[in-house]
Amino acid sequence: MVIKPIIKGVVARSAHPLGCQEAIRRQIAYCQSAPQIQNGPKTALILGASSGFGLASRISLAFGGSEADTLGVSFERGPSEKGVGTAGWYNNIYFKQAAEQCGIKAINLIGDAFSQKLRQQVIETIKTELGGKVDLVVYSLASGIRPKPNTNQFWHSAIKPISSPVHGTSINIEQGELIETTLPPASEQEIHDTIKVMGGEDWSEWIALLNEAGVLAEGSKTVAYSYIGPKATYPIYHHGTLGQAKVDLHNKADAIYLQLQKLGGEAHVAVCKALVTKASVFIPGFSPYILALFKVMKEMGLHEGCIEQTQRLFNSKFYTATREAITDDNRLIRLDDWELRDDVQQAVMTLLSQITPDNFKQIGDYDGYLSDFLQLNGFGFDNIDYQQDISMDFLKNLTP
Repeated sequence: MVIKPIIKGVVARSAHPLGCQEAIRRQIAYCQSAPQIQNGPKTALILGASSGFGLASRISLAFGGSEADTLGVSFERGPSEKGVGTAGWYNNIYFKQAAEQCGIKAINLIGDAFSQKLRQQVIETIKTELGGKVDLVVYSLASGIRPKPNTNQFWHSAIKPISSPVHGTSINIEQGELIETTLPPASEQEIHDTIKVMGGEDWSEWIALLNEAGVLAEGSKTVAYSYIGPKATYPIYHHGTLGQAKVDLHNKADAIYLQLQKLGGEAHVAVCKALVTKASVFIPGFSPYILALFKVMKEMGLHEGCIEQTQRLFNSKFYTATREAITDDNRLIRLDDWELRDDVQQAVMTLLSQITPDNFKQIGDYDGYLSDFLQLNGFGFDNIDYQQDISMDFLKNLTP
């Protein structure tokens, strides 16, 4: 069969396995050529390892100087009568193949990271396959729902402003249009539930569980990813339900830090640059800002994707010569430092004020935005023959 991109709104319904393999290759090549990680971990647990910052972290830690053995946890779907499966399924497979070819251990666990069954499986795998302990835990789970303990019910996140409606525009990737959107303010219940899903509680529970099981090494560290952004995005992000969840994440990092200090370890939140990820395309009103930001930062030679961000995180801010992370006054690691430079933001705001539904493809970096979205799912690589026939038997023989 010939695998083509199928997009519904801002959701990709198909993935190209060979394109996913190419994406892994390119990220590995970047990490191998970039400044290398010094004094990095030798074993790492990546929660949310199959895409975005989780996948980039795993690639950086394995191929960017540390040669870390990794255990990756993700919730992905393989090929079946319903389709070829998700991009993350193939990312897991091709990362593992590349790591093992270099003598680096890569273990994939596919399942619900919120379930007690999988958590116990993680602990047992660390004990039996990774020498009993991990030096680093990367928390990069992205989900819109989280199960309530001991029930069949779920908390559901809601990406909304707080107190008053927000008007703006968003890209419908399927139609290639910039459309007007209005978001009503969140209810108190929606605010609460979004914090439960996207805040730091689950991260804190994971670290407590791993610590109690004795699988965190002396000096072990943990990091989770966040975003703050400029004032232009505050109504929908920083001051909205997402922002409230991130505040909770930052606060939980302080509590985890105190817990890990007993092991001589650390806990930090890395605040990242705005990027096209499977999560960010869902944020209404956010895409025009990304169009302008990409255009400006590429012209200034400052643009970074997930892999450039994670490599810079680990080689210059998290694992340093002093062995202490470089943070701001709030103990946040700022990977958004280039995005929030005054000259960058002034240029972005000027460009953003000119973007309309009629000119957004010409004014902003729409081509870069679309390319990043397609490549998340294995499409848009110029050296892949997308007309070639792919056998379902071939896909089913690939296992993570």
